[in-house]
Amino acid sequence: MNDTITDIEAMEILDSRGYPTIQVKVHLNNGMQASASVPSGASTGENEALELRDGDLARYGGKGVLTAISNIEDIIAPEIIGMAAHRQTEIDHRMLELDGSNNKKNLGANAILGVSMAVAKAAAKAHHLPLYQYLGGSGVRRIPVPCMNIINGGEHADNNVDFQEFMAVPIGAPTFREGLRYVAETFHVLKGLLNTANLSTGIGDEGGFAPNLPSNEAAIELILTAIEKAGYKPGTDIAIALDSAASSFYTKGKYDLHKSRQGKKSTTEMISMTKDWVEKYPIISWEDPLDENDWDGFKELTHCLGDKIEIVGDDIFVTNTKYIAKGIEQRSANSALIKLNQIGSVSETIEACRMCRDAGWRYFISHRSGETEDTFLADFAVAMDGGHLKTGSACRGERIAKYNRLLEIEKELGDAALYYWQ
Repeated sequence: MNDTITDIEAMEILDSRGYPTIQVKVHLNNGMQASASVPSGASTGENEALELRDGDLARYGGKGVLTAISNIEDIIAPEIIGMAAHRQTEIDHRMLELDGSNNKKNLGANAILGVSMAVAKAAAKAHHLPLYQYLGGSGVRRIPVPCMNIINGGEHADNNVDFQEFMAVPIGAPTFREGLRYVAETFHVLKGLLNTANLSTGIGDEGGFAPNLPSNEAAIELILTAIEKAGYKPGTDIAIALDSAASSFYTKGKYDLHKSRQGKKSTTEMISMTKDWVEKYPIISWEDPLDENDWDGFKELTHCLGDKIEIVGDDIFVTNTKYIAKGIEQRSANSALIKLNQIGSVSETIEACRMCRDAGWRYFISHRSGETEDTFLADFAVAMDGGHLKTGSACRGERIAKYNRLLEIEKELGDAALYYWQ
């Protein structure tokens, strides 16, 4: 295979929040090249791989990434140039060796991931394969169910809603194309409802509406009304998925629902509330319902509800096989959120998916709140065959780019394409 890496370039670009991130371009000796852009999170787990920022307050308030770019061009590139792009695991492992830390703090997870993603794209081109087939094999054909974020709160919005994401999930659609239509139509009906109620239709980081509401529960009620007014049946055509991002409001041993002024709750009270909501509403997935260090609470909640809904660990697992293995052993969840930049390389992200699959867990591929127009995530979700994906709402170009790429993949696969939740 004529895919020797001959050059690696990096540059500072802006993500969807207007903060710097990294774009990496890999050149091959056959004349082909590929570029990749790195996402960035706002609500982050304490054990995530380190996103290296310059700290120079004179540039972008300290959020510049010139140091990480220098690491790519001066440290990583000399070691990677001359290697074959299809040697993904070997290349990723070499970068981990160069970094030498347990959280990529020396070179930066953003630097390592940028190179890793660009290498994968370049190798796919060299093999004359779409990225999803290159990463997943010729048999991959399952298009993920889109979990569309239509109300934002928490760290992703300046409103009085504590929970971070309220998502509409088109479980009853026959195809991805139709599923995307179901939730896009619901999104626009929801906007009309907000206008009628004189509530804000401003959007949060991921494109969902961010109105002030009387309670967290009111967000679900609004979505259910929108589903019905759009002509769909809640729980049959469209279900609900949530991301509490509970670590963002956990303080001094209590869950402080301060944005909605609903008081402080214990783990037991949060579990009781979760059980009540699952009984009352068509919820099929709940991400980070408790704090990332509340392992016992996660275990109890999974014992109570694990046979009814998908209990997804994000901040608690951070796409790291060390923590996922602990969760599997302790039965602390039944699903892991998968984010490429949480762990910082393509190979390690694939291994996290494999560990979940081998344990009979689900795994939920996810974007970050700071995104770019790069569509790597869409191909990756198909390649990993996880069955569902969250990549934002029915607006904001960096989110729509992923949905449109999935439409392309579904069309390429034709009648071979599969679409189902379970």
